[in-house]
Amino acid sequence: MPRCPVCSKTIDLKTLATPPFCSERCRVIDLGRWLDEGYSVPHIRSGDDEEESGPEEEADG
Repeated sequence: MPRCPVCSKTIDLKTLATPPFCSERCRVIDLGRWLDEGYSVPHIRSGDDEEESGPEEEADG
């Protein structure tokens, strides 16, 4: 069975009003962690770093 991502309590996703959390309390705790930047999504760059710094270098030259 799945577990609540905050408190690790075993949960039944079919009967919960706050999936994937076991309660409103755990849902709010998780939201607070996102807002306090306790969690983050990694930033993945696409392309070369030169593309991002190109216009700044031209302005200095």
